[in-house]
Amino acid sequence: MSVTLDHVTRTVDGVATIRDVSLTLERGTLSVLLGPTLSGKTSIMRLLAGLDKPASGRVLVDGKDVTGVDVRQRSVAMVYQQFINYPSLTVYENIASPLRVQGRPREEIDRRVQEAARLLKLEPFMSRTPLQLSGGQQQRTAIARALVKGADLVLLDEPLANLDYKLREELRAELPRIFEASGAIFVYATTEPSEALLLGGNTLCMWQGEVLQHGETPKVYRHPDTLRVAQVFSDPPLNIIGIEKKNGSVQYAGGINAPATGLYADLGDGAYRVGFRAHQLEVANGVAGRHAFSATVTVTEITGSESFVHLHRDSQNWVAVLHGVHEYEPGERLDAALDPNNVFVFDAADRLVAAPKSS
Repeated sequence: MSVTLDHVTRTVDGVATIRDVSLTLERGTLSVLLGPTLSGKTSIMRLLAGLDKPASGRVLVDGKDVTGVDVRQRSVAMVYQQFINYPSLTVYENIASPLRVQGRPREEIDRRVQEAARLLKLEPFMSRTPLQLSGGQQQRTAIARALVKGADLVLLDEPLANLDYKLREELRAELPRIFEASGAIFVYATTEPSEALLLGGNTLCMWQGEVLQHGETPKVYRHPDTLRVAQVFSDPPLNIIGIEKKNGSVQYAGGINAPATGLYADLGDGAYRVGFRAHQLEVANGVAGRHAFSATVTVTEITGSESFVHLHRDSQNWVAVLHGVHEYEPGERLDAALDPNNVFVFDAADRLVAAPKSS
């Protein structure tokens, strides 16, 4: 099975929420819709499901035009951010409900419910009602109900957003295994780059209703086509600084000059913007081969295993992520260092012209 959006546009109150999107999803694949709130992720899912009709363009299933065909006539299951379970039914009956609607035989229902429960590790809770479950168990139940339906297309709209950290991490680790075992087309929406990286598959970077880049998740992360893609796929936010390349040297915005080594060496003379993620910014003194800047600490966030150091330099605000506990004080002066081999370089049109071999 394949599902295709063919030059699809969606408008709400005269405002385009989806802008000329074309993509094809194949059976057995996972596609992650990555983008900030209001970037169009849910709108794409509603078009794929048949809940909404595009203003222009077509929706195809196996090459057949199904634009406007009601969701009830499609093989689709959807899991939302909010837990949606039947409160008066047990976990078993919640999972079994779509099979009972389909009129499946009792033996088949029991077999498929038990398989889904085993996959989602719900076997100890089958006789409980949703109100007797934790948030993670409730969301597992909703996912199991979607899987047991046997739908060809499964849509998950930020399904872990309302869970606490531990539950999110548990389900994130399990979902790739669950997807692989199902064999359906999975589409997963998230605002978190780390979640996209953990899930793998393919990622569609979205911004204001457009798909900016679509490809294998590691490739999109390591080689963003544009500055905007790099920004969407960076958390903490991407650090940015302007440079001018001229006569074998680079001048950074704010007046720092340095030899045009590393990725800068092959650039033509002119203006560029350099992007670097938080882990690419080093906080150190006198690191050989690095380009160093004096910056002021504004705040340090310690998460336990990592420290997020917020820095201000000239008119720029940057973030560095350091392993371990680092207790820098606001106002403290530090050297922030860049490795010219470990940055993204974008031209005047914000297109990628150089990227590190490993990022």
